[in-house]
Amino acid sequence: MPELLVDFITSLDGYAAAEGWPGWWGLEGPEYLAWLGEAPEAEYTVLMGATTYRVMSGLAAAGEPGTEPLAGMSKVVFSKTLGEPLAWANTQLVARDAVEALRDMKAGESKGLRTIGSLTLCRSLLNAGLVDRFRVVVFPVITGRSGRERIYDGYPDVALDMISSRTFDGRIQLLEYVPTIMSAPPGSAKV
Repeated sequence: MPELLVDFITSLDGYAAAEGWPGWWGLEGPEYLAWLGEAPEAEYTVLMGATTYRVMSGLAAAGEPGTEPLAGMSKVVFSKTLGEPLAWANTQLVARDAVEALRDMKAGESKGLRTIGSLTLCRSLLNAGLVDRFRVVVFPVITGRSGRERIYDGYPDVALDMISSRTFDGRIQLLEYVPTIMSAPPGSAKV
C-alpha cells in the first residue's frame, strides 16, 4: 500500500500564508531551494484541492523559484468547481469525494501520494486515518497580525512521533512525523 504524506509549509505560529508577505515569507535560501530542486518524493503523485491548484499553477506559470519540479510530476486535483481541461501539465481532475477516492488510490496505486497545501483536504485525510507521514517546514516568522489560513484549526488531537529533522540555511526547520489520532489526551479517561 503506498504511503500518503501530508506536506505543509508554515510560519512558526501555524499559518499557511500571511497578508502582504511573499511566498516562503521571503526567506527561501539556497539550501532550501536546492532541496526542493532535488524534488524529494518526485515519483509521488501530488494531491491538492482547487484553491491550492489555482495558487500553485499560477506560481508555476509565473516562474516562481521552487515550482519547477512540480511541472513534470503527476498531480491530482480534488474539486467539484474546476472543469476540464486543467491547464497545468500532468494534472488529473477528480470530482468525487476525496476521502473515498484516496482510499481507492491507496488500495490500487503502487507509488506514493503526497499533498501540497490544501488545508481542508489534509484535515479530511488525517481525520479519515489515511495519513502515514506528516512533514512540516517551519519558517522562522510569527505572522500573528497578518497570518491567514491557520493550518491546524479543526484538527483532531494527534500524537506525532518524530522520524526526521533538518535545518536549511541556518533557520528553516523541516520536521517529519508519523501521526496517530488520539481519542483523548494522554492520561484522561475516555468518554
